Amino acid sequence: MTNITIKPGQVPLADWRTIYRGATPVLDAAAYPLIAESAAAVERILAKGAPVYGINTGFGKLASVRIGDEDLETLQRNIVLSHAAGVGEPMPVSVARLMMALKLASLSQGASGVRPATITLLEAMLARGLTPVIPAQGSVGASGDLAPLSHLAAAMIGVGEIFLDGERLQANAALAEAGLAPLTLGPKEGLALLNGTQFSCANALAALFEAERLFQSALVTGALSVEAAKGSDTPFDPRIHDLRRHKGQIETAAALRALMAGSAIRASHKTDDPRVQDPYCLRCQPQVMGAALDVLRQAATTLGTEANGVSDNPLIFPDADEALSGGNFHAEPVAFAADMIALALCEIGSISERRTAMLVDPALSGLPAFLTPKPGLNSGFMIPQVTAAALVSENKQKAYPASVDSIPTSANQEDHVSMAAHGARRLLGMADNLAAVLGIEYLAAAQGCDFHAPLASSATLESGRALLRTKVPTLVDDRHFHPDILAATALIAEGKVAALTELPGVA
Repeated sequence: MTNITIKPGQVPLADWRTIYRGATPVLDAAAYPLIAESAAAVERILAKGAPVYGINTGFGKLASVRIGDEDLETLQRNIVLSHAAGVGEPMPVSVARLMMALKLASLSQGASGVRPATITLLEAMLARGLTPVIPAQGSVGASGDLAPLSHLAAAMIGVGEIFLDGERLQANAALAEAGLAPLTLGPKEGLALLNGTQFSCANALAALFEAERLFQSALVTGALSVEAAKGSDTPFDPRIHDLRRHKGQIETAAALRALMAGSAIRASHKTDDPRVQDPYCLRCQPQVMGAALDVLRQAATTLGTEANGVSDNPLIFPDADEALSGGNFHAEPVAFAADMIALALCEIGSISERRTAMLVDPALSGLPAFLTPKPGLNSGFMIPQVTAAALVSENKQKAYPASVDSIPTSANQEDHVSMAAHGARRLLGMADNLAAVLGIEYLAAAQGCDFHAPLASSATLESGRALLRTKVPTLVDDRHFHPDILAATALIAEGKVAALTELPGVA
């Protein structure tokens, strides 16, 4: 497995993507002096004897309760155990590891007061493949992702469960098997571990990286649908898009032109085509997909900033030996970014499904009904289009903005929350739906092009069609359709179709 060195506060999105795909983060050694100085500052603050939130007081509504020095270790352990109250299915391991890496980078900036030993354990767990079992529901996105991050912290002290080599083990047993000892929490450390936006941010980043692949895949399936319908490439002329000036639109049109360059199918109806204009789902791809690209890039900018920030509370400033309470744990930026990603996923799928619907309709496509050589005897692509429609409608329902919701918690002390956790957590399911929608379009567009033989599309699109045909043969007579959809969707999800376009990614 690849190692990747992270410099806290300076990690590019490409590195977070690599970690999500399986790389192991290794902390830059230059961070350790800052970590040690932050922990020393906590000791100096405690020595002053004054009440300081999160260090020698209760939490939330109980912040006014002073805790004696003899109970500080118990205080930190108790907050972890009491806050580990999540429910639902565990986070996917890839997303949980990304969350751990984000927490590692945040804590290592010298503003959280944790000891080097705490950082070392978190880093070792990542290196040795120990991933806490973290229920995915229970956070409202402020005051930090408390419940899921508490399950991470609980595993570090030997409580709860850990995934190791595909097994689900008791945390203390998993740590022992990996040669690690459970952590004894020092002052401030329990709060530092469970406070922050890393759960929301990890889920949003994971969805962003999936959306990147799906966006690129949709350009390929969209171009292939234009070919199947013998549509025009005139709407992709750069002069049209330069006049509107949107960067995403300009780049999307260029990518579609490149995908279709040299197509014999296109050349066959370049002149004397009786159709004046194509349906919007074909000719408005640069406008719709370009807008989605711009939105995804804005979300990427927000999430890149968040991933490099510190969202703990209180924050430790060793130069002044101060602990300042604020609200960096509030995940509103992540909530907005997650909603933007949801909208983009929804729209990419919506226009894709319209292209599939157009291809199965002989009045619009000029192709045999439902893309079968023997309509009537065979149903062809009739129901796959229905499946795509169902998935698109499901995504529409899921795309309702989470950021507009709020519910008071902690006896009204935490009276406005972001809902970023839910907003981000829904996204991978939406991405799975979109992958299937694109898989269905991929099958339909390739089938449509088959009817134009011996004419061929561009070299790039023909390679995409050949890739599909290694898994799924042309549909002549009806057969069990489910395996075909699974195979096409897998090619989309794995990024093999996305690799056919040279459009730069969103992150």
